[in-house]
Amino acid sequence: MAASFDLTLDCADARLLAAFWKTALGYVDEPPPAPFATRAEWLAQFDLPEGESADDGAWLCDPAGDGPRLSILRVPEPKTAKNRLHIDIRVPGHGTPAERWARISAEAERLVAAGATVAAEVDTHHLVLRDPEGNEFCVAAGAARS
Repeated sequence: MAASFDLTLDCADARLLAAFWKTALGYVDEPPPAPFATRAEWLAQFDLPEGESADDGAWLCDPAGDGPRLSILRVPEPKTAKNRLHIDIRVPGHGTPAERWARISAEAERLVAAGATVAAEVDTHHLVLRDPEGNEFCVAAGAARS
């Protein structure tokens, strides 16, 4: 049996990044675990250090239940280097290389409008973008499906 996994993204502003990644991935806020009614109620059981609150984190999930969950947690340290692990957003669809590139470019434009910046174009194959806090991710074509 394969292990399941979640992704966690450290940040300075969890609300800002949660809004961006919900737009980018089509994710939604994950409900708190049962029997808790709110995330704040769930977090209260952990005796958070003074000054920390539910606003210091965001928990997102794929509404279809297919993708990994994404936790976004505020940390005091700033981002200092390139990500060692990053997210690839795969744009679906077949077609010619020009048609695939047009879809990649359109998705990148949508994400720039949501707060991303373009960092690099790699040979009309994929684009490297940065989220609002500078975390790198790529936009590329998805695998052709039969």
